[in-house]
Amino acid sequence: MTACSDELNRTRPYVLTTGTTGGTFYPVGVALATIVHAQLSQSQGISLTAISSAGSFENIKLLRDNQAQFAILQGQFGAWSWSGEGPVSNPQSYIRSVSALWKNVEHFVLLTELVDQGDMMDLQGLDGQRYVLGARNSGAEQTGRFILETLGIPWQEKITLAYMSYGPTSSAIQDGNIVGMNVPAGAPVSAITRAYAQMGNRITILNWTQQQLDLLNARFPLWDWYEFPPGTYPNQERLVRTIASPNVLVTREDIPEDTVYNITKLIWENLAILQEIHGATRDMHMEIAVQGLAAPLHAGALRYYREVGLDIPDRLILDMNTTQTPHDTDAAQETVQ
Repeated sequence: MTACSDELNRTRPYVLTTGTTGGTFYPVGVALATIVHAQLSQSQGISLTAISSAGSFENIKLLRDNQAQFAILQGQFGAWSWSGEGPVSNPQSYIRSVSALWKNVEHFVLLTELVDQGDMMDLQGLDGQRYVLGARNSGAEQTGRFILETLGIPWQEKITLAYMSYGPTSSAIQDGNIVGMNVPAGAPVSAITRAYAQMGNRITILNWTQQQLDLLNARFPLWDWYEFPPGTYPNQERLVRTIASPNVLVTREDIPEDTVYNITKLIWENLAILQEIHGATRDMHMEIAVQGLAAPLHAGALRYYREVGLDIPDRLILDMNTTQTPHDTDAAQETVQ
């Protein structure tokens, strides 16, 4: 009994909050948690459990309330949470970056019968039809609204938003209950695969133009080109040119340095395993491990990247002599609404 109690006291369980089960955050998060448990629970007493959530927006709240200690966020939410912009009303000073992950690819899908030019401006042609940007209050919904507003698409007038997670969204377009959806996730994403397998050329992933990309990058230069060669999805016969931004792994600043160091090291030394589990992680490379990060690096992650000789931008190195207020509970309760 004593030995059992000692083991429970020694092991430090942490929660990694991800996204909906039909996207990419969740399966990759489960894979990462499984690797951490397998390799660090006995040797370092570190255990990680992945949970599903509504996505980036909810993940910030879970981190704030310490219901999760690690989270996967869209890069846009990493920037919003640190600067206190967009749907995040105040800076989240407790957040620390661990690593850039794979690319979060925009999949703006529309019924082919409603497609004219084949790019994002076709969404202006809708006339009140139901379109899904994501589950209510999810990162996908918030980022989708930001994209449409930045491109000047009057979505409040043109679109009736329906709120669903990725799996139900895929079913809804097949059933004729919606005319389109955006599924931002690592490619290939299962929700898009299922829809294309059933509907083929009856649906179209909208392309982007250079002007549209430039507009989106004017405030937060996070997005870059991403192409789907023919055959990326079932029955997809044409090249699709869309955009992508990095997903990021973040943690709380009060997590021990050794814990974050060991997890960061584990990710990069087991990248081949992650890439075998999910194709989206093939975008991950050590050379871009700190690209697209907004919050300063956690001390443990910084230690690892310095060990491997990675060039770290000054903005990601926190001055430990400056005054920080990461544990202002009253303020934290007001930041994410």
